[in-house]
Amino acid sequence: MTQTPTIILVHGFWGGAAHWSKVIVELKRLGHTSLKAVELPLTSLADDAERTRKMIAQESGPVLLVGHSYGGAVITEAGNHPNVAGLVYIAAFAPDAGESPGGITQKNPPLGAANLAPDSDGYLWVKQDKFHESFCQDLTADEGLVMGVTQKAPLASTFGDEITNPAWKSKHSWYQISSDDHMIHPANQAWMSGRLGAKKVITLKASHASLASKPVEVAALIDEAATYQ
Repeated sequence: MTQTPTIILVHGFWGGAAHWSKVIVELKRLGHTSLKAVELPLTSLADDAERTRKMIAQESGPVLLVGHSYGGAVITEAGNHPNVAGLVYIAAFAPDAGESPGGITQKNPPLGAANLAPDSDGYLWVKQDKFHESFCQDLTADEGLVMGVTQKAPLASTFGDEITNPAWKSKHSWYQISSDDHMIHPANQAWMSGRLGAKKVITLKASHASLASKPVEVAALIDEAATYQ
């Protein structure tokens, strides 16, 4: 990347753009001044990818897409935009064509899967009293409480939405595995990261919320991708 890219952060299920708050502070400390965070509707992969494409299209220069969790599927679908210079996956789905987050999850169901509960409108929630242990067990109980209360539930049908043309097949990529993840099984993360042809794969002893529990390490990986030549 000859020009420092705008970093666009893409959140996943059960969270919003604010999940990136600690990483944003670290990236600013590292000298990154052009930072954006998408707020996804979490209504379908098509809707979420389109929202991300609109954010990308607002930038005149190169863009680095960073996806956490389901946000990895979003950057995989939206990342073929010509402005996109690279993809960073943070404990994230990186599906191939015809694969869905739900299908990948079924390969090795994570511990937290038992704590998901649909509501009468078709949204899928993490049970509030189980959120800390499922999503962010390496954060404080208070942080887990806030994340659980403010969680942003996806439409359950989004789990089944399939990737059409995976951007990682034509873009440089980086991947961070969370070895203590209870939402995306670490074995699934290792499998997905292994086929990316990634420039770098790191493993952190972290929960699914590595972006909150290990922001220094996550920001360092993003910084490395942003300054890749």
